[in-house]
Amino acid sequence: MSGHSKWHNIQARKGKSDAARGKIFTKLGREIAVTVKAGGSDPSTNAKLRDVIAKAKQNNMPNDSIERSIKKAAGELSGVNYESCTYEGYGAGGSAVIVDCLTDNKNRTAGDVRHAFDKFGGSLGATGCVSYLFQRKGVIEVTIEGKDADELMLTALDAGAKDVNEYDDSLEIITEPNDCAKVAEELQKAGYEVISQEVTLVPDSYVDLEEAKMISFTKMLDMLEDLDDVQEVYHNVNMPDEE
Repeated sequence: MSGHSKWHNIQARKGKSDAARGKIFTKLGREIAVTVKAGGSDPSTNAKLRDVIAKAKQNNMPNDSIERSIKKAAGELSGVNYESCTYEGYGAGGSAVIVDCLTDNKNRTAGDVRHAFDKFGGSLGATGCVSYLFQRKGVIEVTIEGKDADELMLTALDAGAKDVNEYDDSLEIITEPNDCAKVAEELQKAGYEVISQEVTLVPDSYVDLEEAKMISFTKMLDMLEDLDDVQEVYHNVNMPDEE
């Protein structure tokens, strides 16, 4: 693996064009809506909403779009009601895949997700078939350009980080899910640039795929990520660098 973290390589797959950026904004709007309805529209009392807003800003979602999504979910604007659903299954080479969705039609979403798995050599499984291979963690990426990496590590650990991985140009900081926003805020206060932060599913270990299976797996990921109802796709595959 090169000097970029696995998280960096996964994130680099997204947002490479205006069309992709528009899809990301749509997905983020749905996530904000569901989060507001579950925990309220005040980010000071809704920690998950704070995390989603931070993710939206890191994806360059305009502030007025963020505010509109919050108001829509709070009932100030009319909107569609979405519900969450999760699918688990296997990709090429027996790789583990989890697909988080927000949808207004579960039958449509289930069919679309199943089609993507079936088309590229995967298969949907029962709930719990692969989720035991992942843990929910906070993942923060911080640039180390012009900074002392050891000092940054100590600052992160003092702020509550559980683990730190060093790469060529960044640190990948692992936290407990509820500590992600707090640790990121402390790092920013200390003068460090937070590239990304998110509470996500992280696999306990990664698998390597041979070239033919990697091609099929990547095509499956692309198809899943292109579905409007799909919010996130988690997997345990070592992806090639996205330089």
